[in-house]
Amino acid sequence: MTKHWQVVALAIGTTLAASAHAAAPIKVGFITDMSGVYSALDGPGGVTAIKMAIHDFGGKVLGRRVELLTFDHQNKADLAASRAKEYFAEDGVDMLMAGTNSATALAELPIAAQYHKPLFVIGAGDSAIVGARCNGYTVQYAYNTTALARGTASALLKQGGKTWYFLTADYAFGKSLESDAAKVVAADGGKVLGQSLVPLNASDFSSYLLQAQASKAQVLGLANAGGDAENAIKQARQFGVNRTMKLAGLLLTIDDVHAVGLQAAQGLSFTTPWVWTRTPQARAFAERFYKARGVMPSFLQAADYSAMLSYLKAVKAAGTTDGAAVMAAMHHMTVNDMFMQGGHMRADGLMVHDMYLVQVKTPAESKQAWDYERVVATIPGDEAFGPAAAYGCPLDK
Repeated sequence: MTKHWQVVALAIGTTLAASAHAAAPIKVGFITDMSGVYSALDGPGGVTAIKMAIHDFGGKVLGRRVELLTFDHQNKADLAASRAKEYFAEDGVDMLMAGTNSATALAELPIAAQYHKPLFVIGAGDSAIVGARCNGYTVQYAYNTTALARGTASALLKQGGKTWYFLTADYAFGKSLESDAAKVVAADGGKVLGQSLVPLNASDFSSYLLQAQASKAQVLGLANAGGDAENAIKQARQFGVNRTMKLAGLLLTIDDVHAVGLQAAQGLSFTTPWVWTRTPQARAFAERFYKARGVMPSFLQAADYSAMLSYLKAVKAAGTTDGAAVMAAMHHMTVNDMFMQGGHMRADGLMVHDMYLVQVKTPAESKQAWDYERVVATIPGDEAFGPAAAYGCPLDK
């Protein structure tokens, strides 16, 4: 081959390689509970919401197709960690979305930091994610235990619920939620009379409920979620605990209310970042989701949609999928969509936005299917999440 044709061949090869690289898909990994106690809150519905966001963005960014990979962590931190590493090291995933279960999300944090890849935490609420465990590559997007506690516990204390007993899921999320709520109770002059640590995915709450009732506390704080919270509420009604104690669902979603039934759930107060009937944009998204899945979306699934859009916008703004550049773009963004208005990310990775204190309607108040929540108060984001200094993230120093 002559020198001229060698140069031509080299140029063609370089062009083809560049074209292949440009055409390579942008990969997003989604690790969540697909089959267990939290699957209805996120799971397959979360996959639907993320795919809706990718579709609405046009399916591409920077001229590259967006590809979604999913995995069921089965609420096991070791499985979540190993798959996160495989996604980054072997599958070339550019960003990871962590679904329900704080223990699994906490296991993914150091891996995302090691590979310098963004980790959007949607369903895990442990405040340590943006506290002592913050790392510069993690976004806690939808909520955390601090915001839930400051909303619900404060409201019940104002209603006279000064003494508390907690039923707490025995892992990172439940303990964080109880701790944050107990701090609010103590700060407002209340007192915690006791607690029961309950294994994840428990079916029988009878002994724990009897212990709670025997404490004579005014409020039963449910520091759990999903099927655990639903079973606790149902059995509290069966045992008549609700006649002597106010039930405080510290993490509830519309799916929980639907599962328990409006008759049993009526009057419950809880804090949420999203209500599907609150704005026309939220309603439009919810109705599209309902057509796809036959149920209304939880706030986690709505947040999955919003987070995916925010990531794609950040990639477009950064002009690259480089993790540090995307995170820098996120810090300069204001999120205004169907999930939040005026959302902004702090140095510790916390997405700050308004939260809503809601009360479950009575059957007579509900005007249509899934019309369960009445907004009692809007809690400004800075008030709901509290000051950054209280979290102890090294990035804030």
